[in-house]
Amino acid sequence: MRRLFFRLFAAVVLMASLGSSHAQRPQGVTDYVLGPGDVIKITVFQSPELSLDTRIPETGVINYPLLGAVQLGNLTVAAAEKRIADGLLTGKFLKQPQVSILVITQKGNQATVLGHAVRPGRYPLETTSTKLSDLLALAGGVAPDGSDMLTVVGTRDGKPFRKQVDLRTLFRAGSGADDIVIQHNDVVYIDRAAQIYVYGEVQKPGVLRLERGMTVLQALAASGGLTLRGTQRGIRVHRRGADGSVQELTPGLQEPLQQDDVVFVRESLF
Repeated sequence: MRRLFFRLFAAVVLMASLGSSHAQRPQGVTDYVLGPGDVIKITVFQSPELSLDTRIPETGVINYPLLGAVQLGNLTVAAAEKRIADGLLTGKFLKQPQVSILVITQKGNQATVLGHAVRPGRYPLETTSTKLSDLLALAGGVAPDGSDMLTVVGTRDGKPFRKQVDLRTLFRAGSGADDIVIQHNDVVYIDRAAQIYVYGEVQKPGVLRLERGMTVLQALAASGGLTLRGTQRGIRVHRRGADGSVQELTPGLQEPLQQDDVVFVRESLF
């Protein structure tokens, strides 16, 4: 009698642990939204005949034993489990169906990172709460020649969506609104960083990244300073205007530079 009691007690504990396993799974697993191309494994506790390995088609509808056509596309894993369990319960096929769905291959929800990222490409969105910072981390962050301004394009509520985000303020306190939730088919574009060109009598002529608020003096310092033959009086800046014409300016050392400015340091006449 005691042995029978312990067997029953162990069975109850086992069923309780299985019943609660769905709630104990990480949130990132259950809130993943199923989409076309995802390969899933459906398991029903103590009903192996209802187990099914299948791929979510473009329609999002799978053919499930006893239930027939079941719409799982665009549902989270937790919602899909509940839909199948409710179907088995409503159809009186099982009294207490315990359904588990394992996503074997994730291809449904993806976003794209283009431009000057360390690893540009298309990445799966494993949860519905994947944020811009998460996607950037997957792409390895912004490349050294990438801009600090990011552009996110996609759709929201069926309407075109476009947002520019300043990477430098993305992680500051109070800027959480910029760390937006990335949705299916969003595209994050990272442009090339603004550049200027310094040549003439400087130690290291060439292309420089235009930092915010960079002045002529800072550009000269970044170029290693003047050569022995260079003179600050001979500095000229060639700047292209909105109409395409190029102007030659004689700036002060504290003059801020603009994108694609060409800084020329002349040779001293004395």
